[in-house]
Order: sequence, then C-alpha cells, then structure tokens
Amino acid sequence: MVIPEFVIGVKDVRASATWYQQLLRCEAAHGGDTFEILKDEKGTVILCLHKWGPHGHPTLTDPAITPGNGLIVFLRVSNFRQIWKNAQGISQLQVAEVPHMNHNSGREEFSLRDPDGYYVSISAAE
Repeated sequence: MVIPEFVIGVKDVRASATWYQQLLRCEAAHGGDTFEILKDEKGTVILCLHKWGPHGHPTLTDPAITPGNGLIVFLRVSNFRQIWKNAQGISQLQVAEVPHMNHNSGREEFSLRDPDGYYVSISAAE
C-alpha cells in the first residue's frame, strides 16, 4: 500500500494552517511555526505545511521560487458544496475558478489560490 503525504513550502505555517482549516474544517495535528500536519476527521493526513528554510531540506530552501511551479494541490471531497461555502468566509479569498462542471472528469470543481499562491483545486468526490 502507498499513502502519499504532501508537503508544501509556506512563508507562515500558522497563517497557512488557519487558511486550510477554514476551508476544509480540518484539524492541526502537530503545531508550531516550522511544520504542521493537517488531518481530516478520521485522522487521515490531508496536507503538510513546512516553513521555507528550516531543517535543511534541499527543496524547501528558496522561498523566491514561483509557488506551485508544476504543482496543483488537488483535493477530491465528499462535501463539495460545504467547502465552497467555507471558502466564501475566507477574507481576501483569491478565486481562480468558480464552481463549474469539469467536462473531462464529469465532476464539479472550483479552484483557489492559497496564501502562498499555490493553485488549490477542489473537486466533488461523486
């Protein structure tokens, strides 16, 4: 079995964690200024956030790179409408695409930019 856990570099771990918690209603499971683990209600890791620089990870050393270069944070969710509603409550929300039917997947989706500029696509699970 393979269970991927994604880590993205962020400028402010606490601010990014708060943004994702507001959007997804997920839980912070680690805490701190340099690293956070976000989990759903079942304890499944959704995303990890790592401050640029600390711990010497070679791919997390340069915060000047274009955020999300080659990366889409793509989340398939069972509560699509609720998450869109949650998004509406986030101050200074950057909507890249409003909810629409993706004709390739046959699913509803919308896309946002997170506080670090990552492209976040939310897709309905069913």
